[in-house]
Amino acid sequence: KSRNRDASTSHAAGEKVDTARLEGLVYEAIKKYPDGCIMDDVIASLPGIREHSIQPRFAPLIRKGFVVETGDKRPGRSGRLQRVIKATE
Repeated sequence: KSRNRDASTSHAAGEKVDTARLEGLVYEAIKKYPDGCIMDDVIASLPGIREHSIQPRFAPLIRKGFVVETGDKRPGRSGRLQRVIKATE
């Protein structure tokens, strides 16, 4: 989605992104990890989708209650810690 103050190109691009579909794909990828996963795991599970399309789907899934943060962190590819999330169902 784009904001009212965003450029017209942002509005056009926002109309082309199917966020519900992307959220569904990310949710299904997260469900494959019953002990939780980090963003790098989800990215690896969805090789045809760009990282910058995957990462923004976490917050809405958390707000909607489909996934939760476990409170744990694990190292990602970069060596930096990433939050562990898991599906609620």
